[in-house]
Amino acid sequence: MINVFTLLAIPVCLFMGSWQLGRFETRVNTHHQQQDEASAGRKAAARPLGDLLPVTVKTSGERATATGRYDTAHQLLVPDRRLDGRDGFYVLTLLRVDEGKDGGRGEGKDAGRRGEDTAEDGAKALALPVVRGWLPGDADDPAATAKVPAPPSGEVTVTGALQASEHQGGDGVSASGGLPHGQLGMISAASLVNLVPYRVYDAWVTSAEAPGALKPVPPTVAEGTGLDIKAFQNLGYTGEWFVFAGFVVFMWFRLFRREAETARDLALGITPPEPTAPTAPGADPTPDDAERTRSPSAPV
Repeated sequence: MINVFTLLAIPVCLFMGSWQLGRFETRVNTHHQQQDEASAGRKAAARPLGDLLPVTVKTSGERATATGRYDTAHQLLVPDRRLDGRDGFYVLTLLRVDEGKDGGRGEGKDAGRRGEDTAEDGAKALALPVVRGWLPGDADDPAATAKVPAPPSGEVTVTGALQASEHQGGDGVSASGGLPHGQLGMISAASLVNLVPYRVYDAWVTSAEAPGALKPVPPTVAEGTGLDIKAFQNLGYTGEWFVFAGFVVFMWFRLFRREAETARDLALGITPPEPTAPTAPGADPTPDDAERTRSPSAPV
């Protein structure tokens, strides 16, 4: 029985280990492919925002361009963001873009209704969150916030890397609330719904050029493209299945050697006899016992 189990268990363990290893290699190859595509997208010419929406794994990080006017009344600071190993904050300004102009294609399903429009002359306006740069320091420190340059007035064209809206659990994202007025914990249309009186794109752009003391914020890797914990779980499972196969071989060898040693001892006569059960007091002796206790002179 143990031999049948061993013959079945070893191929199963080896197959499962090879399958998990293949899953890990697939994730690694996909990661490298997505990195190459993202690098090519960052080097390619900037495209209108509307051509890149909705944000996907493929379009995340690509260079986008949008034209509009900065809303200076709704500039926000995003605290607790690290860059180059230092703590600081993002400077986010909303770029008002007229619908149908520089990205108006396809935003109906991406922007969503984010309050009532207040654009002049009845124009339907959208806003694109633009991270103009990063500053070191605390967003609550007046000395640090005094270094934030004012956004330019008039019509501007912004070029930067397109990014998907942040979500709870992301790196540096604060979704606990309770931030002071003028601060934002998570860059997303959902977090801006009660802060601005117009619709907001379900995306944001990190500007390639940062004015004044600001530093440009590099684009983040799209979710699901890195070597996340799932990839290393596959690698760990690979090792576990191969260890299981080795353990089956080890246990089979132990049992086989024990059986061989028992057979050898029996052949040599060195195996101790099995103990017999003691006879209860008053019980009739067995025929063997009666035979052993019979007097030698008693007739047969």
